[in-house]
Amino acid sequence: MACIPILILLSLSSFCKSDDQLTYAKPLASGDTLVSKGGDFALGFFSPTSSSPSLYLGIWYHNIPKHTVVWVANRNKPITSSVSAELGIRNTSGLILSDSQGQTVWATNNKITAGDNGVDAVILDTGNLVLRSSNGTVIWQSFDHPTDTLLPGMRFVLSYKDRVVGRLVAWKGPDDPSDGDFSLGLDPSSNLQLVIWHGTRLYCRTMVRNSITVGGGPYRSNTSSILYQTATDVGDQYYFVYTVSDGSPYVRMMVDYTGKMKILSWSDSSSSWTVIGEVPTACDFYASCGSFGYCDFTGTVHTCQCLDGYELDGLDFSRGCRRMEPLKCGKPNHFVALPVLMVPANFLHIKNRSFDQCAAECSSNCSCTAYAYANLSSDGTYEDPSRCLVWTGELVDTQKFSNNGENLYLRLADSPDQKNNNLVKVVTPIIASLVILTCIAFVTVCIYRGKWRNKEIKQRQMLRYVSSPNEIGGEYVGFPFVSFEDIATATDNFSDSNQIGRGGFGKVYKGLLEGGKEVAVKRLSEGSRQGAARQSVLDWPTRFKIIKGVARGLLYLHQDSRLTIIHRDLKASNILLDTKMNPKISDFGMARIFGENQQDAKTTRVVGTYGYMSPEYVMGGAFSVKSDIYSFGVLLLEIVSGFKISSSELTTNFSNLIAYAWRLWEDGKAAELVESSVIERCPLEEAVRCIHVGLLCVQNHPDDRPLMSSVIFMLENGSALVPAPKKPAYYALGNCEVGEMIEQIGNSVNGISITTLDGR
Repeated sequence: MACIPILILLSLSSFCKSDDQLTYAKPLASGDTLVSKGGDFALGFFSPTSSSPSLYLGIWYHNIPKHTVVWVANRNKPITSSVSAELGIRNTSGLILSDSQGQTVWATNNKITAGDNGVDAVILDTGNLVLRSSNGTVIWQSFDHPTDTLLPGMRFVLSYKDRVVGRLVAWKGPDDPSDGDFSLGLDPSSNLQLVIWHGTRLYCRTMVRNSITVGGGPYRSNTSSILYQTATDVGDQYYFVYTVSDGSPYVRMMVDYTGKMKILSWSDSSSSWTVIGEVPTACDFYASCGSFGYCDFTGTVHTCQCLDGYELDGLDFSRGCRRMEPLKCGKPNHFVALPVLMVPANFLHIKNRSFDQCAAECSSNCSCTAYAYANLSSDGTYEDPSRCLVWTGELVDTQKFSNNGENLYLRLADSPDQKNNNLVKVVTPIIASLVILTCIAFVTVCIYRGKWRNKEIKQRQMLRYVSSPNEIGGEYVGFPFVSFEDIATATDNFSDSNQIGRGGFGKVYKGLLEGGKEVAVKRLSEGSRQGAARQSVLDWPTRFKIIKGVARGLLYLHQDSRLTIIHRDLKASNILLDTKMNPKISDFGMARIFGENQQDAKTTRVVGTYGYMSPEYVMGGAFSVKSDIYSFGVLLLEIVSGFKISSSELTTNFSNLIAYAWRLWEDGKAAELVESSVIERCPLEEAVRCIHVGLLCVQNHPDDRPLMSSVIFMLENGSALVPAPKKPAYYALGNCEVGEMIEQIGNSVNGISITTLDGR
């Protein structure tokens, strides 16, 4: 029969004191307890087991059946000489714990001002024992001296003036409160990461301090608790604190005697503590994958892998990984960005550096193997918000996540020339190309000679007016075809004096055709520098600003305006940007207004842009605010990826951008969807979160799509819980597109809308 440790409280409810205060005249005896006003916590004496002769002063939860101690005063000096003890207040020592012989066992060692008879000690509903003067000034508090447990609201000071001061020390065993082998605190070598020690040996690390771990944010458990965690620099102090949402059950954070840091929540239904988070797991143990290896957390099974450019050194990871191409000083090399990582241990922290300066620090040092950069604060909280890390030796204890990691820039040697191996690869396509070009040239000459005599006739035919049917009103619009010679004559051979503008891919000239008709002529160039020149304008902060701006605009249309407005044609060409790149939704020609209590509507005339229209709208004409949310999801994926919904740059294996994004998401490679021009300078966890939200918006069933208020919350709160998306409809359709229905419905393209007008 298993032996279950029990906590014996040396007080009976019928005889104990239930006050929350301790004074000069009213000490706390071994048969008494102090209970906080709300009844949440109690201070008193306990023995870990019924057979234990040791007596401890501690704080525990009062309102739950399982007695759980959160603080122990005399953990390393139990009272064993007697079964009685007393906690009182003395002018020379503050709070003092003594045994039955009057010997001091433990004291706070605070001198109290002579004559201040109003000093008292009180146990608060936060679990904090406070010694205070008559005017309410805090003289001493237990929150400043944690043992193995952190409670909500407790400020855990990690360092003071760059000196590590705070540690949580686990119990030695389940029934032994004395200092155990495991402890948690700030790494003294860098002050940038929390670590767990086993004795003096490094046992486990947390993520290095970056913009995510510093900023903190909400952590939602699978219970009703929401934790808000923050790590903050204030003056000379660097401290950690967490709070819980109103109405949450009891929550505590502790280091247990097995070396695990746990977050636990009390369950009334099971009358037990539920673990809602813990480290280390199998991959969290320090250097578990050896040098230059990393633990991959992205799959269902956590496995060790080698960093890019490395291979396994032996049969397992006990020896780590080795370089495929060794680094040599003076030889060509390059850096590759490895995203979403917990960066390795044993780094050198360089302050006051920009990203480019950090990269230069590593590239100029031949022995530097990698570097990482983070901006710790965007609001000026830190005197030096930059955080540049460089490594000059082996890279150990690296981990890869699905999100909330950072970029590690790894140095790799350039591959040597493989001239002999590549000769066949180079020569073969050249010969094949020459043969094909010769055949094409021969056929072209034959065709050219056969059509030479008909050239004059063809040119005259090209000068005729041809008509093209247009669906707007059933009318026909004529387009004249004019020869290049006539255009050159009309523009005075494209004279600069006739130039009236310049745009993408060429200049625009004013011309005068025969008959006196004025025309504008654009002479196309072979390429355009406009896109490349302005590409840098759309960096990631600008894109994210546009995404959030469009989301807020839709929220206004759907919720904040007097009547609900459904746009029905939200797409990239209907988003206008001002000089400061602020977005504005335009073109309300297809919009519908809903009544006060109207949720959806149906139409027999479906209008909109293919790719942006929701499945229920395309198939059945049903539309609602969820139709616009679908369009927003497509637009969001376009902004992040740089692809159009039906971009020709996508591989033939995917019918559209949604299918491509879903495949990358399923494979755990969502970060690969981010456009290459911004991926190195953008916070990948933020970009992946945008992709996550975009996939939620394009789900097949309207009820599965979030409202715009939820979309904005998920975009602006990096630690908010985001549900897993379901497979989109167009992914399930594969190559079977809705284009077969084109004759039955109106449509538009991403540039011009062909609209069936219908009164609202």
